Amino acid sequence: MDERKKRSILFFTRIIPDELYLRIAYRLVMGKVLHLNPPVTYNEKIQWLKLHDRKPEYTDMVDKYKVREYITGRVGSQYLVESLGVWDSVDDIDFTILPNQFVLKCTHDCGGIVICRDKTVLDIDETRLLLKRHLDTNFYWQGREWPYKNVHPRIYAEEYLSDPGESQLSDYKVFCFNGQPRLIQVDYDRFEGHKRQFFDCEWRPLDVSFHFPSDRVKVIPEPSLLTEMLFLSRKLSAGIPHLRTDFYIVNNRLYVGEMTFFHGSGLGKWWPEGTDEWLGSFLDLNVVQSSSK
Repeated sequence: MDERKKRSILFFTRIIPDELYLRIAYRLVMGKVLHLNPPVTYNEKIQWLKLHDRKPEYTDMVDKYKVREYITGRVGSQYLVESLGVWDSVDDIDFTILPNQFVLKCTHDCGGIVICRDKTVLDIDETRLLLKRHLDTNFYWQGREWPYKNVHPRIYAEEYLSDPGESQLSDYKVFCFNGQPRLIQVDYDRFEGHKRQFFDCEWRPLDVSFHFPSDRVKVIPEPSLLTEMLFLSRKLSAGIPHLRTDFYIVNNRLYVGEMTFFHGSGLGKWWPEGTDEWLGSFLDLNVVQSSSK
C-alpha cells in the first residue's frame, strides 16, 4: 500500500465519530452487532465505558511514567519498579549511563517496549528507530480508548526484573469490577509460545481462555503474595468501574506493572461460549451512569 493511500485511510478513520467507529470495529472483529443500550457482555460494556467513563485522571493512569504518582499515592512507592530515566526524544537517550540490563518503554501506547538483557549486543540504532515509530503514533485512534488521546509521548527506562527461579517472569493480571477482584490471568513464556491460565480469587483454576491458548499441563502454584496482590488491586481500583492491574513477583517482593481500563480493547474472544456474558455480569455500570448525570 502506497503512502498516499495510507494517509487517506488514516484521515477517513479519524473523522468517524467514536461510537460509529466502535460499532464498525466490533462488527468486523467480533462478527456481531455491538449492543450499547443496554450493553450486556463484558466486551460490550468495555465499549460503553470507552464512550461514557472519561475522567481526566485516567489520562495520567495510562501514562506509564505518570502512573507512578498514582501508585505511590494509593499504595506506596515500595511497589514501583526502579526508574532509570525519562526522555521526550529518542535522541536524548544516553545509553552509556544505563546499566547492562534495562527496559525501555513508550509512555503512551501498548507495544512500544525494548527489553535489553545485554547492552553489549543491543542494536542501538534499531532501538531508536523502533521507539521513534511508536512515539509518532497516537494509540487512541486504534481502539478509541479515550484515556490515551492526550498522553504526552515519551520514553522511560526502568530496572530489568529477573528472578533466579524463572527464565521469564510471570505476569499476574487482576481484573477488578467495581473495586472487587474477580479474575486473575497469569501470562508466561511470553517470548517462547505465549500461554496463559485463569484463576478465581481463591486460586481455583477456571476453564476459560482468551486470545492465547490456556495451558492445561503446567501447574502454577498459588503465589505467596496473593492476599497482598488482591488487597493492592482493591485499593488501586477503588472508585473505578473496571480496572486490570498487572503485578510481578521477584524475590518474594510484589511490583505493580501497569493498569489497563480496556482489556483487549473489548475486542477479544473469550472461550467457552457464555464467558463474555458471565464476566459482563460482574460489571455494574449504574455508578457511571449516575455520576455522569
